[in-house]
Amino acid sequence: MSDPYEEPEGWPCVLSEEVTSLLMDPAIPAEVFGAVVAATVVINETRGEVPGSSASAKWPEQRRMPLGPDGSLGVAEYVIAAHAEPPQIILTRVQLY
Repeated sequence: MSDPYEEPEGWPCVLSEEVTSLLMDPAIPAEVFGAVVAATVVINETRGEVPGSSASAKWPEQRRMPLGPDGSLGVAEYVIAAHAEPPQIILTRVQLY
């Protein structure tokens, strides 16, 4: 029997090849790198239900969230794969401004 007061576990946030390449680029500014890592933590902890994120009308599993203070750095796109085994979230793209 699970503890009713226990916080639910988050879901893994997996990076697409495109996002992995971005984070491995030595020219990426530290501010951008930190914002993407912070986004993965929030995505994980909320199981993709990030406050301030927006869902696609045609594909509600796809979400967009602002990066950086007030979205000043860009937008992160991710997909909630709730029915995958195990459930996970894929950070598919980062669009920088």
